[in-house]
Amino acid sequence: MIVQNMHDALSDVLGAIDARALFSVRFAASGPWSVAFPAPSYLKFNAVRRGAAWIIEDGAAPRRVEAGDCLVVSGRSFTLCSDPKVPSVPASKVFANAGLDVTIGDGSDFVLLGGSVNLDTVDGSLLTDALPPLVVIKSDDAGPIGWLLEQLDREWNGTAPGSRVACNDLLRLTFIYVLRAYLAQDRAQHPGWLAGLADNRLAPALRAIHADPAHPWTVETLARLVGQSRSTFAERFKVTVGASPMDYLVRWRMRIAAARLRRGEEPLPRIAQSLGYASDSAFAAAFRRVLMESPARYRSIHRASGAGAR
Repeated sequence: MIVQNMHDALSDVLGAIDARALFSVRFAASGPWSVAFPAPSYLKFNAVRRGAAWIIEDGAAPRRVEAGDCLVVSGRSFTLCSDPKVPSVPASKVFANAGLDVTIGDGSDFVLLGGSVNLDTVDGSLLTDALPPLVVIKSDDAGPIGWLLEQLDREWNGTAPGSRVACNDLLRLTFIYVLRAYLAQDRAQHPGWLAGLADNRLAPALRAIHADPAHPWTVETLARLVGQSRSTFAERFKVTVGASPMDYLVRWRMRIAAARLRRGEEPLPRIAQSLGYASDSAFAAAFRRVLMESPARYRSIHRASGAGAR
């Protein structure tokens, strides 16, 4: 039997923020059209299945997207259109009472499959902050994404039992492959942990932190792990990830702790010990420094508000 080690930083983060992709709409259009979308609460994930269109972020130049391209939009309003000169119509009007299948004209020119990536209402910014407002993965860089989209088409157009669940699962898998493609481009210049994973000189350190957050890591041990001097490693990490190595370690530990506090009844001493803290007071001090609340109060607030519920 072959046992594969699936423990990696990307999986850890997606699990911590409870990322779930939900298929939401099939959009088809023909003729002149333009739809203005509000900024998504977290992430919008779209795949162009036929034709081509323009996507325009607020304050940015139009970008051409074509069949096979995938788009991830976070935190910014955008317009999707056949021509940037066409006056836009709010998405709320276009999609009002339209269900899961929206068509403008006869829908023969352009087809888009759309979904949303729902995240933990508290920790979702861990992903959205690590991505630029718009990620476009061109079909040439998509790899196996094309096959996944073909299966998504089949499930959408078919009548087999469980098709809705299959669409959601395929969309989630496609989203993960899009993140991989983004990392593989080696131009993830938006500071954050994703940029760190895209940097071969930092990725081993990030993987080590995520594989064993309770380990007593130091800048020196992490620098040796990646074969760099302490100062070179620390500077590169800070510029690329946006935090010092030790600050990132502590913040990741506290994100793990916060998620466990919101979602369960695990005793505080057990959480503290599992994250490498020899005393409850040391853990509480670190938690308060990062989350601005004591662990007990944090649990009480978020359990009462239901913020950790899914």
